[in-house]
Parts: sequence; C-alpha cells; structure tokens
Amino acid sequence: MEYAKFMYNHCPTTEDNVFGSGLSGKEATGMIFDIVEFSLYDGPGIRTTVFFKGCPLRCTWCHNPEGLFSTPQIYFTESKCMQCGECRKACTNFACIACGKCVRVCPAGAREIVGREISAELLSREITRNNDLYRISKGGVTFSGGEPLAQSAFLLAVLDQLDGIHTVLETCGYCEEEIFRKVIGRIDLVLFDVKHIDAGMHRVHTGVSNIEILHNLTLLNEMEKDLIIRIPLIPGVNDSKETMQEIAYLLKGFKALRHVELLPYHRTAGMKYRPLNMKYEPGFDEKKDPLEHVEVFHRCDIMAQVL
Repeated sequence: MEYAKFMYNHCPTTEDNVFGSGLSGKEATGMIFDIVEFSLYDGPGIRTTVFFKGCPLRCTWCHNPEGLFSTPQIYFTESKCMQCGECRKACTNFACIACGKCVRVCPAGAREIVGREISAELLSREITRNNDLYRISKGGVTFSGGEPLAQSAFLLAVLDQLDGIHTVLETCGYCEEEIFRKVIGRIDLVLFDVKHIDAGMHRVHTGVSNIEILHNLTLLNEMEKDLIIRIPLIPGVNDSKETMQEIAYLLKGFKALRHVELLPYHRTAGMKYRPLNMKYEPGFDEKKDPLEHVEVFHRCDIMAQVL
C-alpha cells in the first residue's frame, strides 16, 4: 500500500479562503469532517463541537489525521472488507480523488468519505437547533479541527449567524496577527494548544516555528481573553520539568487564564492513519509514559490538571 506523504507549513493569512472563493456571509462554504453533539469536554456546559478539516501543522503525535488535509478523503476499514472487488470495478481514477464511487458500491460499508463542504448558513442551522440545550446547560458551540483559523473567512461567516450562543475556539494559534485578532474578537473562550517553548523542537515535531504562535498567545493576554491552555504531553518531546517550567513562567500573570490542562499522549494515536492511506511515524518512543509535572504550575499559582 502506498502511503500519503505530507508536509505543510503555510501560515494562514487573511487572503486564505480555499472554499467559497469570492463568497461571503451565508453563501460562504467551508470543509468540515465531523459535528459532535452533546460534547462535555470542549468547554463549559453541553456543547456542539465542529471539526474543521485542514491544518497548517503536522504534529508527529496527531490524534486526528483526518483533520490534516483540507480536502475529502476515503476512510477504509479493512476488517469490514469482503474482498468482492466492486470498489475496483467502480473506480475510474488513476489517483484517488475521494469521488465516492467506491463508497456507493461497497456492500459491507468498508469505505466512507471523510470531509464535506458545507455552507455557513447550513452549519449555523445545525448548531442553533440545540439552542434550548445550550441555554439550560450554559453550553454552546466549540470550533475545533484540524485548525479552524485555516478557514477564517468561513468561520467568521458562521459566527455572524450565532448571536447569543457561547462560542469556544480550540486552536494552535498559527496564523497572522490580523486574522487572529479578527477571529478572537468574536470568540468567548479560547482553548489554546501549547506544544513546545523551544522553537527548534517545535519545528522538528510540528513542521512549523512557534514564533507566531507564542506571539498570538501574548495577544490573548493583552486582550484579556478568557483562556484555557492545553498541553499535549509527549514522551521525550515536551514532558520534561524544564519545559513545563518555561511554559509556566510564560503564563504566569495572564489575567484571564482559567487553568492549564495536561493531555497525556495515548498510544491509540496511530490507529486512524492506515485507513486513511497515511503512514504514522511518531518520531519518539511512544511506548513510554509521559511525565506529568503539575506541581510546576501550582508553584506559579496556576491551576493545572491532568485530563
């Protein structure tokens, strides 16, 4: 089996609008790969979490590889396959373009398309149908991914239609300052991922520098934006006491920081890659358990917990 090779380090800018080019408002379209209702872990209350497709980072531990590319993909569950050959008969393309022909003829449901284009109007309708539930639980909508800021024009078009709904953005923070300020100004709470403080290590394990990311993090403090920091704990990459101390020192004094969430690496991270025709190469010893230095944050008067 040939696996996809990927590397993408383009920083999303205000000109980036891959979907719905030239369109705005309700007519704007974007690419998502999932909508999860009744979510309890992506912000306060009961929420709807929308997963945007496409990300400028290539984290070696990524748990959502279906969110890396901004185009639809075929997800193949090998254990369901009956080896009937119907998919090969239906396919007329030299290289897969996720047209769906193989999906439609598979009698076992072994193939599915991951990713769909959706208008801002339709997505906002799907979100707002749970308004009563949000109001009762003090919940709302969370935009995750992938990276929502990579489709900023579409995200802003959706936000235009969500008056009165609590909004959360989960982001890696990698984009130009102009677009970052514009989106953050419309968001109630930010879940900001911090991967590493060291620029070299960050580039090795994510494919991009962290300079712009850390700059945008300081902007959140200046804007006094309600903030939760999420740190994926990766064994041998960023789980040292020294790295946690550097992050804690950076965050000390952030006015609107609620707390820090430490997310230990799970060995199941690579399970989705083969069905997507991608190769999982973590670049670290995934057999090790990551270290958890919660006390480092407590010493800086920062609330922190391991999830």
